[in-house]
Amino acid sequence: MEIRQELSTKLLQKLVLTPQLQLAIRLLQLSRLELAEEIREQLETNPVLDEESNGSDAVSLDEAAKEVPGAEELPGAPKAPVETAEDHQESRSDRLERGDAAEWEKFVEGYNRFGQGPSIRVSNDEFPSVESTISHKQTLQDHMMWQLQLIDMPDGARDIGAFIIGNLNDDGYLVEVDVGDIAGATGSSMEEVETTLTRLQAFDPVGVCARDLKECLLIQAKTHHPDNEPLRQLIEDHLHDLERRNFTAIARGLHCSMEEVGILITTIQGMEPKPGRAFASDDVVYIQPDVYVYKVGDEYVTVLNEDGLPKLRISPYYEQALSGSVDGGAREFVQEKLRSALWLIRSIHQRQSTIRKVTESIMRFQVDFLEKGVTQLKPLVLRDVAEDVGMHESTISRVTTNKYVYTPRGIFELKYFFNSRVGSLTGDDVSSESVKARIKMLVDKEDRSKPLSDQEIVNLLRKEDTVIARRTVAKYRQALGILPSSRRKAIV
Repeated sequence: MEIRQELSTKLLQKLVLTPQLQLAIRLLQLSRLELAEEIREQLETNPVLDEESNGSDAVSLDEAAKEVPGAEELPGAPKAPVETAEDHQESRSDRLERGDAAEWEKFVEGYNRFGQGPSIRVSNDEFPSVESTISHKQTLQDHMMWQLQLIDMPDGARDIGAFIIGNLNDDGYLVEVDVGDIAGATGSSMEEVETTLTRLQAFDPVGVCARDLKECLLIQAKTHHPDNEPLRQLIEDHLHDLERRNFTAIARGLHCSMEEVGILITTIQGMEPKPGRAFASDDVVYIQPDVYVYKVGDEYVTVLNEDGLPKLRISPYYEQALSGSVDGGAREFVQEKLRSALWLIRSIHQRQSTIRKVTESIMRFQVDFLEKGVTQLKPLVLRDVAEDVGMHESTISRVTTNKYVYTPRGIFELKYFFNSRVGSLTGDDVSSESVKARIKMLVDKEDRSKPLSDQEIVNLLRKEDTVIARRTVAKYRQALGILPSSRRKAIV
């Protein structure tokens, strides 16, 4: 066998992701907050980029570049329009690098006069108040320690109390450690720990420092209903029957009527199973939609939310630097930063334009939803929108991830409008979300003394021309957080 070296040529086709395309793909899948953070980071690292606060020479982020044909689509597969746009953009940047001042002015003027779509700025009234963002919210531990400092206790007991408070979970329960662990950690006896724990259980909120749900309810019953012995007995002995809604067993065990059982259950339902919930420290997350959909006359208009996104431009200082006499090293640095800035600006334009096009397409499919509500939501898949706007399914998937739209029916994630199909006797398929909404409506209107079973729901939906299996109803019911019929039954 002969081994030798030789030179040869061959033709090969392959897809290469250019740096511009990689940037566009990365920006497209970012959420609105992540995009704002990315822009801020680029403003700090790229001196050529500048932010225009008054918008006079700014590049509007919600308008596509007219001079870049086909920039609306981020191709999931290699398609000519984007490559042509990059070549077109590169030719302009090449002329900028040569310091052509007249061409520079024409280039910037073209970017500043985009006008393919409206923009909107959200009023500050829609944001939380300053007090809600800078104030310190009291935690459950703070509230308990404040009460601990107010009562007269020996130092050893106070140390035990502080240890117990420090081990409460967010719901106000003492579940991570037991009495033995506390005694060992504080060097105290188990009797001292029990005595201190009993005192802490009398603190506000009522039911705090309980070790399980039964103890929590018993503390509240002892505090608010000290003379109600049947209530205490129900909590002690019949919580499992209450969970299974076996009211007959409860009435038999307590030797009382069903009406009295109903009163006791109503009392328990008024108790707080999670005493620490009022002091939850989780911050409320306010969703700012990426797109607004308004009804104007008989049509729906899609408007991008531009509020909070900096308007970008090329710094005039570096424009003059390229036009003047700059040495080779400085010119090369500015030219490199200029290319990065141009790629970023064009990618942001492309992202905003793509989001608007996809949203408009989705709303065209879901006009009945906008007019009549969730029960009229149509089945929709990524392929339907991809074919409508002439993009790849992967692009549609990136656009609709972590993007929110404001509609007359509320704020929804764009992914919400994509639903699987459920068969219909009339041949017009319905969406799974509309079936879920219909199941919830049926359960809300049912007779609580005789709740609907899954099979009865199937029969009712079939009368409405919707064909669905019983196991599918059970799956949708669980997704909606609806209990089985045996646990929805109310007291007669």
